[in-house]
Amino acid sequence: MAKPRTIFFCSSCGASSPKWLGKCPQCNEWNTYQEELIQKETVAEEKRRSWAPGNGKSESPKAVPLANVQTGRTVRLATPDQELNRVLGGGIVPGSLVLIGGQPGIGKSTLLLQVALQLPAKVLYISGEESEEQIKMRADRVGNFTSECYILTETNTTKVLQQAHDLQPQLMIVDSIQTMNTPHLDSAPGGIAQVRECAGELLRFAKETNIPVFLIGHINKEGDIAGPKLLEHIVDCVLQFEGDRHNTYRILRTLKNRFGSTDEMGIYEMQSAGLREVSNPSELLLSQKDEELSGCAVAATMEGMRPMLIETQALVSKAVFGTPQRSATGFDMRRLSMLLAVLEKRCGYFFSINDVFLNLAGGIRVEDPAIDLAIVVSLISSLQDVSIPSNICFAGEVGLSGEIRAVQRVEQRISEADRLGFKEIYVSKYGMKGIDPGRFGIRIQTLGKVEELKRALFI
Repeated sequence: MAKPRTIFFCSSCGASSPKWLGKCPQCNEWNTYQEELIQKETVAEEKRRSWAPGNGKSESPKAVPLANVQTGRTVRLATPDQELNRVLGGGIVPGSLVLIGGQPGIGKSTLLLQVALQLPAKVLYISGEESEEQIKMRADRVGNFTSECYILTETNTTKVLQQAHDLQPQLMIVDSIQTMNTPHLDSAPGGIAQVRECAGELLRFAKETNIPVFLIGHINKEGDIAGPKLLEHIVDCVLQFEGDRHNTYRILRTLKNRFGSTDEMGIYEMQSAGLREVSNPSELLLSQKDEELSGCAVAATMEGMRPMLIETQALVSKAVFGTPQRSATGFDMRRLSMLLAVLEKRCGYFFSINDVFLNLAGGIRVEDPAIDLAIVVSLISSLQDVSIPSNICFAGEVGLSGEIRAVQRVEQRISEADRLGFKEIYVSKYGMKGIDPGRFGIRIQTLGKVEELKRALFI
């Protein structure tokens, strides 16, 4: 056994140095080097860490021509959770390594425990944070035992991988990666070296045995996944579980996906019996009210391949202090400032002497530029105290010159609005090429500039 030694690791990129550095020479980040006590491995120990079938006696891989590689053989493992399937790109890819991060108490363990209990396959659930009795209590609350689920409370990766190699499950879940430790390092669990080494061992196990592995990761106070940034580069898919702990709805977003799109989103509702899938997102993104109110407009947006109707709410009031306030929840503040400047320049609405507050119903954050048109309507509606009928929706991007630009997948947006009972939708006239308005049951109004919107709704 080699003598332990101290090395400094960069928490951002994983670079190492024998001494502390103020600025990392690899990623140019400041104050990211942290001290770790490590232990150099021997060659015999490295050989014992192979978990390939056949007691590690596998031949070295050989290079093959790219033209000889055949595709289409990978069969995804579909879960009963349709929201998770959508976010992953159609199901779990064999041999993949998936990382799920989120705030404490947001429901990460509950989500994966539900998958472990409902998946019709052999699942190994490894917990380094809870006892077997605690997991059984949560499983009784969630219910629906339809799978062959095995529980292992262990933090030593050598014992974990040995048990997984003997059991040969079809899915392995690790809760959490920050509690795992490898005996080849002397540093404490959760450290940069430990997280990187444990993730590397789990990645090698997944690729050699073709068993998909889910990792639960903690986040730091900045909202990033704790540990080295290299962890997000190692895994195949990074999912972010978002939501307010005081709100029942949860959002599962894709930050990285080697097997699908990164624009997909899954929505859940936290209930006493676990997480419920929300197949119709508009039920939480459209607020319920008895009468028409000013400052509200509905936007037809897209998240990946899923169309959603979201209600935008604006409040414009006289500024009490010398400097008007600007506040936006779920929307980019810089883009809000741009839209206010366009309305002042092109339409003559003066927002510079007013406080402006913007909110997207449901606590969701939207980056689709098609929401611009609805935000413009809600701002003018609040300024003039004129209500917009609740059966009208909008989809269009607003440019700096006041033009209403076309957006992608207009047909899907129109179809979703028609399905939900909307009577009228305003879109850009530049995005209706090749689309027959007669096949929709909703009235389609086309616009080219913001001035036309002003004349159509507010004059």
